[in-house]
Formats: sequence, structure tokens, C-alpha cells
Amino acid sequence: MRVTSCGITDVGMKRQNNEDNYLINDDLRLFVVADGMGGHAGGEYASQIAVTTVEEVLLNIQDERAPEGPDDGEVITQEKLRYAIRLAGKRIYERAQENSDFHGMGTTALVLLIRDGRSFVAHVGDSRCYHFQDGRVAQLTEDHSWVNEQIKAGLISKENARTHKLRNIITRSLGYFDEVDIDTQVRPIREGDAFLLCSDGLSNLVEEQELGAIVHGHAVQEAARRLVELANSRGGDDNITVVIARVDST
Repeated sequence: MRVTSCGITDVGMKRQNNEDNYLINDDLRLFVVADGMGGHAGGEYASQIAVTTVEEVLLNIQDERAPEGPDDGEVITQEKLRYAIRLAGKRIYERAQENSDFHGMGTTALVLLIRDGRSFVAHVGDSRCYHFQDGRVAQLTEDHSWVNEQIKAGLISKENARTHKLRNIITRSLGYFDEVDIDTQVRPIREGDAFLLCSDGLSNLVEEQELGAIVHGHAVQEAARRLVELANSRGGDDNITVVIARVDST
């Protein structure tokens, strides 16, 4: 399998600073999106720590293999991703304790690793991963956010959540505590599949069906550009980060 990828980050139309960061390591087939928060330089610093730490960990342990069957390999790979994200959170937390300028900084963390015919996804926060397969789109991640909890409780609708005044409040992130729960999952993949990782600056403004039409209808570079332009055309009220990875034939 060959993976073609592209990433774009954009400050948007309303913000002065871009606190998002992303990483693409095509050799590892590793893709990361982090949406920082904390004001001043804190959010940008936190998201940068997240992406560099995840890459550092995966580079250092990439060649380890499970001694038993494929299921053991899945478990070990997921644990590597959890360890990488936890270490990033610990580093962010420690920097915030050491420097008062960074008090309150934090970040989401979304990681996609493609290997052995499978996708491994790990995340904290409300940055999203979508999987496109056979013309269908599936949101793989669940937002760790206040509005999503209200949706699950039946208190507000998805439509109202998009414009709710508390839509930016997340319930799980890196940096506020030295430990955090991390969601992981594994899915089989095949030729023609595509993945979209994005910050909420995109997902709050673009519908799933629109994402699918653009990702399926264009090369990854053009699709990424069109998605950012679409979010900006609808107000661009937050930083916008898009990473697309498409699985091609060898």
C-alpha cells in the first residue's frame, strides 16, 4: 500500500494567531493534528509539543514487534500511541507548572498511524478523524466536548451544537492534568480509502456530506485547499487544520 498525503493549516478569518499544529511523516505513515488553547503563545507551544513528542516516540519504538499473533500487535501499537500522547500531555503540564506565562495552556491530540493493512487512531479532545470508504464517510472519533455530552443526553441537537455559545468547551485535553484518558481504535483498510484529520475550525463549519464530496472528488492537495477555503468562506471563526491521507495501490 502507498499512502498519499497533504496537510494545510490556516489562521482563519477571525483569529490573530494560529494555535494549531500538524505533522505528516510519510515514512512512518504517521499523521497528527493538535489544536492548542491557552492564549498568548501557550496554545501554539502546547500543540507543537504534542506533535513533536508523538513523532519522537514513534520514531524511537517503530521497529518493535509483538512476539505473538496479529491481535497482540494491535494491542502493542495502541499502547504505543497512548504512551506517546500521555508523554506529550505530561510535558505540556510540566512546562505550564514551570512557567507562569504558560499556565492554562493545553491542546487536543489526534493521531493516525497506518500499518499492516490497518488504521490506528488515538485521540483526546474534539479534533476529528473521518474515514472515507466506498463512497461513505464515518466519523471515527467522538468529541470530548461539553456540547457532545449534551447531544448524547438528548438535551440539544447536533444542529444547535454547531452554534452553541459553549461549543468550544472541551472535557478532555492535554496539559491541564498530568494524566488523561485516551481513546483508541483499529480498523482494517483497503485501496481507495481516505482519512481526514481536522481541527474544529473545519468540522464546525463543513458538513460530513460536503467533506466526502470534496475528499472523494479531488486529489489530496486540491481537496485540502478546497476544504480550508470553504471553511473560510463561511466565516473562518477559528484556526483551520486539515490533513488528508489516501491509500493507493503500490
